[in-house]
Formats: sequence, structure tokens, C-alpha cells
Amino acid sequence: MSNNNTGRVSVGARLDRLPNSSWHIKMWLVSAFALLVCWSNGISGAVQNILLNEIHWLEPGSTLLAMWGTTYTVGQLFGALVGGPIGDKIGRKKSILLYEAIHIVAMIGGMVSPNVYVLYIFRLVQGFGLGALLVVLFAAFTEYVPGRNRGVWSSRNSFIGNWAHPICNGIAFVIGTTGVSMAMNWRIQYAVPSILSIIACIFIIKKYPESPRWLEAQGRTEEADAILDQVEKEIEASTGKPLPPVEEVETKAVQNLPYSALFKGKLLRRTIVGSLVLVGMNTIQYTLMTWMPSLLASLGYDTSSSQFMTMFGLFGAPFGIFLASLYMDKVPRRVLGVVLLLAMAVLGVITGQQTTMTALIVTTFLLNTTIYMYVCYASAVYVPEMWPTSAKLSGSGFCNAVGRLSNIFFPFLVTAVAASSWGSTGVFVLISAVAVILAICVGLFGIETRGESVEDIGNVD
Repeated sequence: MSNNNTGRVSVGARLDRLPNSSWHIKMWLVSAFALLVCWSNGISGAVQNILLNEIHWLEPGSTLLAMWGTTYTVGQLFGALVGGPIGDKIGRKKSILLYEAIHIVAMIGGMVSPNVYVLYIFRLVQGFGLGALLVVLFAAFTEYVPGRNRGVWSSRNSFIGNWAHPICNGIAFVIGTTGVSMAMNWRIQYAVPSILSIIACIFIIKKYPESPRWLEAQGRTEEADAILDQVEKEIEASTGKPLPPVEEVETKAVQNLPYSALFKGKLLRRTIVGSLVLVGMNTIQYTLMTWMPSLLASLGYDTSSSQFMTMFGLFGAPFGIFLASLYMDKVPRRVLGVVLLLAMAVLGVITGQQTTMTALIVTTFLLNTTIYMYVCYASAVYVPEMWPTSAKLSGSGFCNAVGRLSNIFFPFLVTAVAASSWGSTGVFVLISAVAVILAICVGLFGIETRGESVEDIGNVD
């Protein structure tokens, strides 16, 4: 089905000509805050440590311990897979609030769990809620900002959101200094993001309008125009200047695509490329985060030294996303993806060959910087923006699901390589091999989206 309302100006043309304003900043801050505080994943390591070493709900070498990460990842996979199509049906604002509610209830349920088995049920639901929520928060945001600097705004979203891990781990550290019992400590770690996410929902209800682009794609043009009228008045009032004229005269047809459209025609190419881009992000990021301590241990560094080196290297994460926000809209998307993947390939080999503390700190920092440039590029910018409005969450969700799926099976390959004569150094060679293969795929099959309007990107005729 398509929407052909001749004689009216399209929502996309009206949105894309808007100047940067306090309204855009408000939309960014609300979206970024919601991303920042949904950290059931961020507290996973700290909570697991307490359950394993303090209250002994988990035991070393047990099946339950092995399932700690897998359960959550499976939940995220299905959340991304199911959450996207639902979001394309019910709208951006409603889907954000729905997935927030699921995630908050699951975190509160985890907080009050009487035993580890009940906690695992809620952990599965947490993964589902977060998997769906991340898809809609990143992808929906691309519909509110102009095509000319969409990459910069999305990178800023990612920059704020990726502070979640250091902040929530800092909060966990502070809780530990208060003298609270370990039996209460991990429950408080669930309570904090639950409360903050409720506050995020209040902001979304009050400050986050439904996407006019989505409304137009559903044929609800009067509602879309009414929202945009208010937005334009707000921007004119804040800037004190009349808005630029709209260049387009008439609305272009807006296609309402079924889920099956992802697997045929022009969208099939995007589905394949988007999935590969996120497979690269998940496998490379996972490998570095998981195997860096093992590499350091194999080189003879004790726990204290390895923690210091790993922590210093992780400062490359926010630095990398900050750098990405500066140049995201200055380099063609396909070129940027290839360059970052090849840079990770080179740095992966170099990191695996270092033997001194200083060299490892420097190369790990550089590798983290490059990886998180790519994380920003892949999850916040390129994959969310490559879809028509009516299939945006479905396409982004499917690609995220494939990326999560790879993270379930890739650890077995990593473990096999680490156990071979290559050892931990071979794991970093594996990073490089994956990065090179994906660079070739993106270079050959990637599409260009930089600076394009959502409507032009969505033209798949």
C-alpha cells in the first residue's frame, strides 16, 4: 500500500529542511538518556561475580554459570527479531514504551528473585526487552533528524549510550563501599536502572512525539502534519527566524512494505549487508572484551596488572565514539566501513604480538578506539538508516538478531583457536581474518546512505 496525497508537502521534505535547534537537542537527550540507563546488560558482570563468589547461587564450571551469558543473548536475539516488526506496526513511541515496560518489569522481577532459577527466567525477559528496545531507540531516532547530518546526531546518541558500562560499574563499586550486604548489593544494582528507566519513560511520554514519517507511511497524514506544525512552531520560536522554504512541491509515494520484502529485491542486498556489518561488530567486540584478560594472563601478568591494562584500554571506547561523531557525515558510509574494518584487522595482529605492558596498553587502546568507531558506525548509524520507514525496525531488528546469533556460536570457534598451538595470539589473528572478510563484503555490496533523505533511501522501486 502506498500513500499518494497530491497537493501536500511530504513530511520528509519538511523535516530535512529544519535547521539544527533546541528541539533536535531535546529529542537527542531523551533518546540518549533512555539508551544510557537501560543497563541490565551493563551490570551482568558485577552481578555474576557476586552470585558466583559471594552468595554462591552459581558454581564454577557449572551449566548454570555457562548459561549466564547465553540466556541473555538468546533473549536479545528474539527481542530484536520480534520487536522490530511490532514496532513497525504500532509506531515508534508506543513500541519504545512497550519495550521499556517489559524491560523494567523484568529488572524488578530479577531484583526480587528468590533463587537463581527465577532470576534466569527474568534474565531471559530482560534480554528480550533490551534487544527490542535498542533496535527501536537507534532506528527510530534516524527518522527525526535531517539527512544532511543524521550520522552526527546518531553518533551522539551512541556516545551517550556507551557510557552505560563504566557508569553502572562505578555505581556498583560505590554500593560496595557502603557496607551493604552482598545479598542486597546485586538487588540494588537492578533497582537503580529500574528507577532511572521509569524516569526515561516519563520523558518519552511528555517530550517524544510519534514519528511523523511513520504516521505518513501509515496513511495518517493529518496526524503527521499536526505534529510537524507544532515542531515547526517550536523551532521558529527558539531560533527567532522563519524556517527555510520547502523545496519539494508534492508528496512522493510512501511504500508500506511487508516483512517479506526484506528478503527479495533491493532490500535483500541491504538485509545481507546489514547482517554482516553487525556480525562483525558483535564477534569482534565480544572477542576483545572476553579474551584480553586471557592474553594478558598467558603473558604472565597478574590480576591487578591485567585489570589496570584492560581498564586503560577501554578508555578507547568513548574516545572512539567521540571521534566517530566528528567525521561520520564527512566520509562515505561504505568507505568508512571498509577503512575501519581493515584498521581493526591490522591492529588485531599487532596487539596479539605485543609482550610488554606499555605496548599492550597502547595497542589495546588503539584497537578499542577503532572497534568503538565501528560500533557507532554499525549499530547507531549505518544499519538503522538503510531502510524504508515502514520496514525500518523490521530490517534493523532482523540484522541485529543475526548479529546476536553469531555471538552465540562464535565463542566456540574462539575457544577452539585459543586451545590450539596459536593460543590467545591466534584469537587476535581470528579478529583480523573476520575483519578482512567483512571489509571485502561491505566494499563490494554496501549501499551509500550518507546525506540521503530517509525517503530517497527508502525508494526501492
